[in-house]
Amino acid sequence: MSFKSGFVAIIGRPNVGKSTLMNQVIGQKIAIMSDKPQTTRNKIHGVYTTNGSQIVFLDTPGIHKRQSKLGDYMNQTAMSTLGEVEAVLFLIDAAEGLGGGDRFIAEQLQGLKTPVILVMNKIDKLEPEALLPLITEYSKLHDFAEIVPISAKVGSNVNTLLDQLQKYLPEGPQYYPEDQVTDHPEQFVIAELIREKILHLTREEVPHSIAVAIEDMRAEPNGVVHISAVIFVERDSQKGIIIGKQGAMLKEVGRRARTDIENLLGSRTFLELWVKVKKDWRNQERVLRDLGFHKDQ
Repeated sequence: MSFKSGFVAIIGRPNVGKSTLMNQVIGQKIAIMSDKPQTTRNKIHGVYTTNGSQIVFLDTPGIHKRQSKLGDYMNQTAMSTLGEVEAVLFLIDAAEGLGGGDRFIAEQLQGLKTPVILVMNKIDKLEPEALLPLITEYSKLHDFAEIVPISAKVGSNVNTLLDQLQKYLPEGPQYYPEDQVTDHPEQFVIAELIREKILHLTREEVPHSIAVAIEDMRAEPNGVVHISAVIFVERDSQKGIIIGKQGAMLKEVGRRARTDIENLLGSRTFLELWVKVKKDWRNQERVLRDLGFHKDQ
């Protein structure tokens, strides 16, 4: 039996569940999740392998109205994937319905030769009788190859989506070992897990102003992995928020992140966190490069 493989991009407005879907497919957390928009900043490569096929998913940043050079980078990253893949999953929030953001993305898809599958997420929050009119409404936006309603959070119909994707995969090699679930290095995933905890714990003024860099990671003779990470913010006031009263917030970030990191690495971890101010880092191209935001990714 021939082996099939290919690349699939997941696009959509911020906060429609792209990372949730990929984590559900892969079976473990490789992309961070938050109720705050624009959580994902880089193309996250998730690898799904069966006996007869391998799908490499690209979870792109949410396409949105830009507000900074970082926003430009995120939009360019999302749109640049469309010509590189076998299929595009256009993920929408069925519970929220059709809005200007979805119309904007649909406009970007015009003329695209890559098959586009409309994935209607969060159907668990939708009344059943509302689904068919919504399908009709979205069908007017684009000639979709397939329309698949799902709930990424609970896993409803996700297997159906994976089955539908098989028909768009060409014969090809197995790009990654069957037990590999992402092509990002462990340090990237660890930095993202730390950033996720900050997103969960801090107020609105902080989230998009943070970046996390792993400065040192090494295994000690006793088997404990020592990790030193720096959290970058734009203002001194944000530094104070993340550190918290008597360091309480930073300790809680570390405690929560350590649990996920130990699950990822399968070993005990000593996590050291520092907070530094880089003023207006989101609009400084040199700083963006230093933090790993490259336009050619």
